[in-house]
Amino acid sequence: MFGLEKPAGQREPGRSGGFPKMASVGDFNVLSSSIPATKVELSVSCRNLLDRDTFSKSDPICVLYTQAIGNKEWREFGRTEVIDNTLNPDFVRKFIMDYFFEERENLRFDFYDVDSKSPNLSKHDFLGQMFCTLGEIVGSQGSRLEKSIVGIPGKKCGTVIVTAEELGCCRDSVLMQFCANKLDKKDFFGKSDPFLVFHRSNEDGSFTICHKTEVVKNTLNPVWQAFKISVRALCNGDYDRTIKVEVYDWDRDGSHDFIGEFTTSYRELSRGQSQFNVYEVINPKKKGKKKKYVNSGTVTLLSFLIETEVSFLDYIKGGTQINFTVAIDFTASNGNPSQPTSLHYMNPYQLNAYGMALRAVGEIIQDYDSDKMFPALGFGARLPPDGRVSHEFALNGNPQNPYCHGIDGVMEAYYRSLKCVQLYGPTNFAPVINHVARYAASVKDGSQYFVLLIITDGVISDMAQTKESIVNASKLPMSIIIVGVGPAEFDAMEELDGDVVRISSRGRFAERDIVQFVPFRDYIDRSGNHVLSMARLAKDVLAEIPEQFLSYMRVRGIKPSPAPPPYTPPIHVLQTQI
Repeated sequence: MFGLEKPAGQREPGRSGGFPKMASVGDFNVLSSSIPATKVELSVSCRNLLDRDTFSKSDPICVLYTQAIGNKEWREFGRTEVIDNTLNPDFVRKFIMDYFFEERENLRFDFYDVDSKSPNLSKHDFLGQMFCTLGEIVGSQGSRLEKSIVGIPGKKCGTVIVTAEELGCCRDSVLMQFCANKLDKKDFFGKSDPFLVFHRSNEDGSFTICHKTEVVKNTLNPVWQAFKISVRALCNGDYDRTIKVEVYDWDRDGSHDFIGEFTTSYRELSRGQSQFNVYEVINPKKKGKKKKYVNSGTVTLLSFLIETEVSFLDYIKGGTQINFTVAIDFTASNGNPSQPTSLHYMNPYQLNAYGMALRAVGEIIQDYDSDKMFPALGFGARLPPDGRVSHEFALNGNPQNPYCHGIDGVMEAYYRSLKCVQLYGPTNFAPVINHVARYAASVKDGSQYFVLLIITDGVISDMAQTKESIVNASKLPMSIIIVGVGPAEFDAMEELDGDVVRISSRGRFAERDIVQFVPFRDYIDRSGNHVLSMARLAKDVLAEIPEQFLSYMRVRGIKPSPAPPPYTPPIHVLQTQI
């Protein structure tokens, strides 16, 4: 009805009038300068929409909005096509979005019954809306979220089903092996020492080197080792783009002798071992000079195996659960909670430093935790009634069941604890790390992954024990996020992070990097715009989690479970009265 030709989220250059510019996330999300983790395609279906037309059914359209981080303003991202006469639309046009694990991307789906060709939505009947986050869709079973449509008081507006699918155009890698026969002899005293150089062609006709094989010494009939290369590196996902392969004779001084070359493409190579993948190696200079020149040998493809690179999303879709535990520093170095100078100051009007960090990071993680029940621990306080010091106490006061419902539940338990425990010391991290490690050690099959968030003023007392706990935990399915609050020097925390020097304990090195540290003061907005700084904090804190997660799965050889079969809408049979 609207006559849109472009996919949702795109706009023809120079187009005036008609639809407003369909903003992409990058237009206004100032913190999204890093490369997105992946692209996802959102498909939208509805069931039992309101019928706003008198003589026929509604003609629905879906409009997607995303929310800016700073001012929370909703911006239109794109629109589906209009489907005439249905209350159960399955929209064909998809929304393609950049997906960042480390960002909370708020989405709003609005539905309208289209009554004319006007792009002005106020001219059409509102059918309701649905709010969610991108993480909520991806984190749902099978990455399929079904929610009620709301927005019209007193009316049942139906349901919406949103499915996310990761775009895998260039996620493939190929494992290839080549051999050669009767290559030209280039060395005076021996045979050649051949190697291959692969180049992908660029849009302007130039070539970019993308792979070199090893050198096989002293042979005219080499068999090179199989090698793995991403399809993106080999041909940028374009299966028909020219791939040029050069054959050289290796020389110690670097002046390698050119034997010859051939061209192929991903599509040709994908046929595998066959007569199509035996290539004549041609030296253009020789060919021009010698009339009887045939070739400088042949190169044969021995094997071609496509491997799809698995991503963080594949595991989430397959049912892997992220379990989030929070541990809060209740040591006396934080200051008296009744004083405004304290990092634990109980200000009735705004969150303190601990509350801000907890909410920022927690709201991101909770989308991936199906039951939204989080163990919340404290350390470094004296507990009632006897004043014993604990480095691993439940914030809700129930050591048998330290779980809190959602981030709001954790915040509530945190504030309740502040009122009844005495801040004390020392600042020991090892007990809470070992607490989570005990759970992680019992589930090593890839079905669960544990994230411990430690919020602290950074004055650590048990550095040696903490290092040992981290080295031990690096073998387990867990990551540790440390958020440092307050003005202290955080040198010890930087050391635990291990980004520069891999952490070690008594000569043993951590199997992988599992700690991410960020100083909270670097994210405090001078203008007092806490929302913006919280978004940036969450982004930097969580950006390493997917790679840490994948490193554990790769080392253990754990593949993602297959996702549940995609949802197929029931076929609606039209019944006609006779």
